[in-house]
Amino acid sequence: MSKDVTPTQREFEILKVLWERGEAPVRDVYEELRQHLPIVQNTVQAFLRTMEEKGLVRHRLEGRTFIYQPVQARQQTIQQLAGQLLQRAFDGSINQLVQNVLELRTPTREELDSLEALIAQAKAKRGNTKDPRSKKP
Repeated sequence: MSKDVTPTQREFEILKVLWERGEAPVRDVYEELRQHLPIVQNTVQAFLRTMEEKGLVRHRLEGRTFIYQPVQARQQTIQQLAGQLLQRAFDGSINQLVQNVLELRTPTREELDSLEALIAQAKAKRGNTKDPRSKKP
């Protein structure tokens, strides 16, 4: 996936199916999506063709069946989308991003524990170097 290709909401739903399965024919993607989305198989097929043109998925032939797979791993795509959101909406400010997310809903105790662990890891990774933005000596 190129840096400036952002999947649409529907494309992201299709990618989630492919990430879970690894690869799948159009029919299987359609069967999964129709359980929670009003969609027809021809529409899924059209989306997959467009997604291939955009570089989001690729296919291989198995007989006469196209088997699709995502080009990037889920984590890569999510990090790319998060980075775009961070830059576009928050001008790169992690504080503003986290503050807005925390204002959306109250995190669970488990989520808070996980966030604290992530902050501790970030501090350890950063080491004892001073933040150049800090005014303290």
